[in-house]
Amino acid sequence: LVEKTYREMHINQTVDFVKSRHEKWLKFDHGEYTMFEIIEKLDELIDDSDPDSSLPNSIHDFQTAERIRAAWPDHDWFHMVGLLHDVGKVIALWGEEQWASVGDTFPVGCKFSDKIIFPEQMKLNKDSEDPRYNTENGIYEPGCGMNNLMLSFGHDEYMYQMLKHNKCTIPEEGLACVRFHSFYPWHKEGAYMHFMAPGDEKLLEWVKEFNKFDLYSKSDHVPDMKAVRPYYEGLLKKYGLDGKLKF
Repeated sequence: LVEKTYREMHINQTVDFVKSRHEKWLKFDHGEYTMFEIIEKLDELIDDSDPDSSLPNSIHDFQTAERIRAAWPDHDWFHMVGLLHDVGKVIALWGEEQWASVGDTFPVGCKFSDKIIFPEQMKLNKDSEDPRYNTENGIYEPGCGMNNLMLSFGHDEYMYQMLKHNKCTIPEEGLACVRFHSFYPWHKEGAYMHFMAPGDEKLLEWVKEFNKFDLYSKSDHVPDMKAVRPYYEGLLKKYGLDGKLKF
């Protein structure tokens, strides 16, 4: 199932497809909900790209947040990122394909790296034959900055854009953790480094730090969600994410 999900992703995530997803999802006209309404709704989702976790998504979100809180007690924005990083997966419950909602991400519009998971599948993507998109830099300039890359569409990009749209005040390094946490070819394998701009080094450090907590929380102690929830409700208020938000 994992291989099949990635095969669909690697065939279909082209520049044109990603643009069509931005058009569909980044209008944020799918309803207004509180953050906790969505976190609770996500327990209905089984993630086809993640065979290791049988825990409900909400528990994983709280585990990640609480692990970060224990290690970084003075960085409450980082706790917030732990709670919110996977909330964008809700698009899979609203009709989006799993291969455009979950799993690892990669840039479109330039040559596909051999550091992408199941790299042999990438030759099935029509952009790999398109001279506009199959060179080292493709549509980008070296040093253009990671925030200027168009990544394959999924929960990371949706959630990053949703947080910006709702004018949250989480700092840029926190937003980078949301946007890039599934971009393993970059933060784990060191691909696409030639696109980094000044300031991206700092973002990369935070994304790597975040992933320590995201990856290992799935086998962890289950927090008392009822007991910790008021703390996170306070953080949602602090960072401008309380009340009904546009999704």
